[in-house]
Amino acid sequence: MPKIDAERFLKDLNDLRKIGQYRTGVHRPTYSPEDMESRRWLMARLEEIGLEASIDGIGNVYGRHRGPGPHLLAGSHIESQNQAGWLDGALGVMAAVALARAGLPVDVAAFADEEGHFEGGFLGSKSIIGILSEEEIDRSRSRNDGTPLREALAAAGLAGLPRMQLEPGRHKAFLEMHIEQGTQLENAGLQVGVVTGIVAIWQWRITIEGMQDHAGGTTMAERRDAGLAAVRLLAMIDAEFPKVCGERSTWTTGRIAVEPGAPSIIPGRADILFQFRDIALPVLERMEACLRACVQESNRRERCTATLTNVSKSLPAPCDPATMAALEAAAETHAPGRWQRMPSGAGHDAQYIARVMPVSMLFTPPSRASATTGPRTPRRRIWRSAARCWRMRRRPI
Repeated sequence: MPKIDAERFLKDLNDLRKIGQYRTGVHRPTYSPEDMESRRWLMARLEEIGLEASIDGIGNVYGRHRGPGPHLLAGSHIESQNQAGWLDGALGVMAAVALARAGLPVDVAAFADEEGHFEGGFLGSKSIIGILSEEEIDRSRSRNDGTPLREALAAAGLAGLPRMQLEPGRHKAFLEMHIEQGTQLENAGLQVGVVTGIVAIWQWRITIEGMQDHAGGTTMAERRDAGLAAVRLLAMIDAEFPKVCGERSTWTTGRIAVEPGAPSIIPGRADILFQFRDIALPVLERMEACLRACVQESNRRERCTATLTNVSKSLPAPCDPATMAALEAAAETHAPGRWQRMPSGAGHDAQYIARVMPVSMLFTPPSRASATTGPRTPRRRIWRSAARCWRMRRRPI
């Protein structure tokens, strides 16, 4: 059984943390100087352990194992949200480096812009599987300041570099280790989460048209208040969704903007960004039907008109049963009774890689201490589990 160097893994994580360090976390927005420094740092680590390191025209860093396969692809991302946690993404990349350092036939990937700093998001994982078009790159802008993606790539020194794609047939599977972006494992005192799949996210815009009017001169009976209509519609959705949702469904109103937004003017328009998530397509379809019924009922009750527009619909990405079985067996061996199956409620690069190969994810609990005072030492059993997963996964699918 390959031996994982846990101490070196921790050192790598903490060294990476110093790049763009911000209070207890990091600040490494995509293509920022800090992000590019971290990518150069990672390429040096890959070369140290004997991998062939490269960076492509969208910012993907790739470490190619030089020996015979079959190969496992492993990794995640290393850019961060603004002033964000230091383990998100970095844990999976450095876990992949640790597996490769132990002598396993592992290719390491650090995908670009999983965090979605640029319109479209998941630029690296979409590019490497061949679904990111040049036209989409032309259209994309920074969500932070509107910088065109082409300009950001040029400023980062990436313009003119070819965009790599995965070699067909090279990889048996993809593994992404990640902190759980939630509290289930920690609250339950568990050590490992074997991910069953990655949820789909269905995004919507709800526009409500009313009548802008004077707050003092317009009686309550005359009003067509788009703001109040928006609040009542969202309250209705929140009351009705529990009747149709799944056990782990979530829904979120990310933005409510009213116009003109002045204290003495009745809002004439409200713009709402709304999303829901689940791993099961039938549940998503029930939630969509419920959402449409709520909008229809709002239009029957209110003096304002609500319009529902779909923004995007991603597909659920189930994890590979064979790899899940290997992870479960390893978890039960090394952490008996202290692991569980669970879906991922957040999006990950794995959901795009799943379009071209089997994928699996392993969650670890982020302790409260890791967010404030330093890293929680990962137990060696996690690494033995990952190594055992690879050994078992070499069997035919």
